[in-house]
Amino acid sequence: MSDGARVIVGVSGSLHSLTALHRAADEARERRAVLVPVFAWTPVGGEYNYRLRPCPPLLRAWQDAAETRMRHALDEAFGGLPAGVRMEPQVVRGEAGPVLTALADRPDDLLVIGTGRQDGALRSTVRRLFRGGSVSRYCLTRARCTVLAVPPSTLEADLRALRRGVDMRELAALVAA
Repeated sequence: MSDGARVIVGVSGSLHSLTALHRAADEARERRAVLVPVFAWTPVGGEYNYRLRPCPPLLRAWQDAAETRMRHALDEAFGGLPAGVRMEPQVVRGEAGPVLTALADRPDDLLVIGTGRQDGALRSTVRRLFRGGSVSRYCLTRARCTVLAVPPSTLEADLRALRRGVDMRELAALVAA
């Protein structure tokens, strides 16, 4: 295993992040590096609101929920631990973009990010206004290491098209037959 080499990947549990997680595992295996899946979370309502009205038991519940989501995402992606790669999962409190770029701070790190689904221009613009921009864009512009942007899986586009074009009850009946 390369001394200190890491492949850091953002995990949210979405299909985009699971696609990126698989690619990151492949990269870690190839590079003989440690795979570091990272689940970033913030208190519901944001840090500012939490500072105004702190509630430690609620904060612990959010931390526990984030850890559960990380375990679930790893189970969904690999059915447990991926074969042939050392993994050090991290659940970190903070916004995803800053958390990922802060962790991927070594020149030999590789930061793997999912680019998310490709929305229409208006929908995408409205989402950015309310969310404050995309994690992938943040990481691409601020990372101090190499960034690998993984496009959405073609499976996701196929599933969306299938949902739009087929009555799901008809599909279930076809599968059951």
